[in-house]
Amino acid sequence: MENDLLQRINELAKKKKTVGLTDSELAEQKKLYKIYLGEIRTQFDRTLDNVSVENKDGSVVPFKEAYKKKK
Repeated sequence: MENDLLQRINELAKKKKTVGLTDSELAEQKKLYKIYLGEIRTQFDRTLDNVSVENKDGSVVPFKEAYKKKK
């Protein structure tokens, strides 16, 4: 994750608490949050790719397979 992205998010959050944001800054903040959350979700998804679950019978299956929604 880019350090510049986090710095700008923090700057806007601090400014929002102290003096408020302009409409363009609110739009920028919304865009940055969307990028940030997308990166967090991607990282979380990659983490789940490396997690396995051991069943009661001793078999080991990937987490996503073990908790796949049944249709």
